Amino acid sequence: MSPGGPTFVLVTGLGATSFLWGPLVRELVLRGHRALPLELPGHGFDTVFPPGYGSPQDLEELATSASPLAGLSLDDYAAHTLGIVRRVAEHGPVILVGHSLGGSTLTRVANAAPELLARIVYLSAYCCVASPAVPAYTPTAPGPESPLGRARATVFVGHPGRTGASRTNPRSADPEVLAAAHALLMADLDPAQVPAVLAYAAQPDEPLRVVLADARVDAATWGRLPRSYIRTSQDEVIPVHIQDRMIAEADQLTPGNPFTVHTLAASHFAPITQPAQVAEILTTLSGAMRSTSGAG
Repeated sequence: MSPGGPTFVLVTGLGATSFLWGPLVRELVLRGHRALPLELPGHGFDTVFPPGYGSPQDLEELATSASPLAGLSLDDYAAHTLGIVRRVAEHGPVILVGHSLGGSTLTRVANAAPELLARIVYLSAYCCVASPAVPAYTPTAPGPESPLGRARATVFVGHPGRTGASRTNPRSADPEVLAAAHALLMADLDPAQVPAVLAYAAQPDEPLRVVLADARVDAATWGRLPRSYIRTSQDEVIPVHIQDRMIAEADQLTPGNPFTVHTLAASHFAPITQPAQVAEILTTLSGAMRSTSGAG
C-alpha cells in the first residue's frame, strides 16, 4: 500500500455489529489496504440488551419489553461516524462504505461533509432519493413462503411500536428461526455457520427512529461525490430490483455523476459470504481513485 492510500471506513446495517465486516477486513488488509469497521452507537460493546434477552431467556418479556436503545437516532449515528471520518481523513483519503441500513448513515455523512470523502460505496445498502425513508424501499407484501415472509413470521420479535426497535433474537436455537435467517441473510453460506454469524455479527435491537428517519440524499453535496453501488443479485432483504430502483433514482437526480455499478452473485450478508469478491471490487475502486489522482 502506498503512503497516503485510502482507508475504507465500514458502516454496518440493521442489528449488525462490526464483526459483520471481519472477513472483508481480513481480505482488504491482505491486499495492503487500511480498513476500519465502525461500531455505531448502541452497537457491539456499546449495546444494552433488552429485558428478557439474558440467559435464561424470557421470550415473553423479550417480545414486549422496551428497547434500551429506543432513544438513539440517525443524527447520533451520523455524528459519531462523521467524528471517526474526520480523524481518519487526517491520514489520507477516506472511502466510506455502507451496508444495508448503513446506507442511511453514509448518506447523512456525505450530505454533511463531502470534502472529507474520496468516494462513497453502497453495498446492498439503502440509498433514499425519491422517497425519504427506508420503509419506502422495502417489499410490502412478501409471500408467506418467501425468505422475507418467513423471516417476518419467525425471526422478528415483538411489535416495533411497543418495543421502539426492530428486534430479533440472535441467540435463538429454534431450527425454524435459524433456517429462516439463513434463507433471508446468508443463503450462500454453510447453514452450520449461521449460529456463529448471528452470535457475533448480530444484536437484538435496531432503534425504530433510525429505520424511519429521513435519509434522503442532497444533490448539492452528496451528489458531487464519486459513488459506487455493489449489487447483490441473490439478496432477499433488498431485492435486486429495489437496488436498481435506488440506483436509477440517484442517477436521474445527478445525471452528470452516476453510480458506477458492480454486481455479485451474493446474498445480503456479502461481507461474510463473499468477502474476497467484495474486496476485489473495493480494491479496483481504490486503484481507480489513485490513477485519477495521479493523472491530475
